[in-house]
Amino acid sequence: MSDIVQKGKEFNLESIPEPENIEDVVYSLMVNPNLSTINYFNDFSDQNISPDSIGSSDIDETGLFEIDLNGSLMAMSTHAFHNHIENDPKKAIEILISRAARKMLCSGVTPVAVSAFLYHIDFADPNGQFIASDAKKGLKNAAKKFNLKISECKIRFDCFSQYKPIPTIIISMAGLVENRELVTMHAFKKKGNNIFIIGNSFDDLGSSEYLEFYHEISDSPLPVFDIDLESKIHDVLKKLNKMNLVASASPVGKGGLFFTLMRAAMPNGLGFDITSDTEIRLDSFLFGEAMGRIIVDVDSEKEDEFVGILTEMEMPFFTLGHVTKGEIRIDDVSFGFIDNGYK
Repeated sequence: MSDIVQKGKEFNLESIPEPENIEDVVYSLMVNPNLSTINYFNDFSDQNISPDSIGSSDIDETGLFEIDLNGSLMAMSTHAFHNHIENDPKKAIEILISRAARKMLCSGVTPVAVSAFLYHIDFADPNGQFIASDAKKGLKNAAKKFNLKISECKIRFDCFSQYKPIPTIIISMAGLVENRELVTMHAFKKKGNNIFIIGNSFDDLGSSEYLEFYHEISDSPLPVFDIDLESKIHDVLKKLNKMNLVASASPVGKGGLFFTLMRAAMPNGLGFDITSDTEIRLDSFLFGEAMGRIIVDVDSEKEDEFVGILTEMEMPFFTLGHVTKGEIRIDDVSFGFIDNGYK
């Protein structure tokens, strides 16, 4: 069956030219609707898509809601993925479920159940059965690894004559809040808090918005992903949250590190001053979307305990910088201010 799989073109990171001006990249990506937190596809808004909408929502993306009169909280979220499902459906759905679970855990929500729907599988294509079979393997593996119940699993088979849509996986995840006082939002809380990356950074641009939107390259590998590391990060997040050691937490997602920082800074009109990893090319560091990374800001009074927990659990981390009053600085270069440069 593996001989049937459609192979993508060879991808070489070194063939991607490094931009001379990172600020040009930032302004180019600002108009990418996939990097806006308010658009037609996540709140069915009538508001036009614009760079100004990035991070401007007053409602956190956690999806929390009360389920009874006692104030018990539940969370739900929906995620979709189509990259490389034909080439590696098992890894694709594992990435999707890991991403959804990581986002919930950043908010202090415990994921408990997942449902998966596989759409646009061509019944007449021999690859269809391979995609369905391996996607199911990935679903079961991720559910077992993250202790999730599978509530539903469906496949939509179609017969296509000419136009062939891209196979797509859509998952819905449900989670519970065990202690509503420990719910953590994605927004930076105050100037002076230190910013850390939990997890490793990689020289990787696979399947990133930057690669597709800026360099116009859509045929690239899936991002770096290690499901065992994801599981370990989940355990770390649970412990940090239980001990109330982080002021905010955000999974590095679409747009990479830079846009994750922007989404964290904008709600409270704050900024960030960060130093990049010199062993990684700057565009990979800022815009790569490798899995298994969390951005947190930590109060200075809790920093020693925070570092101690990560060291004890043998979790790699990187001191990124600190929260500013509003200025955005990268490697001692100012990119302006939140209130007049990017908002």
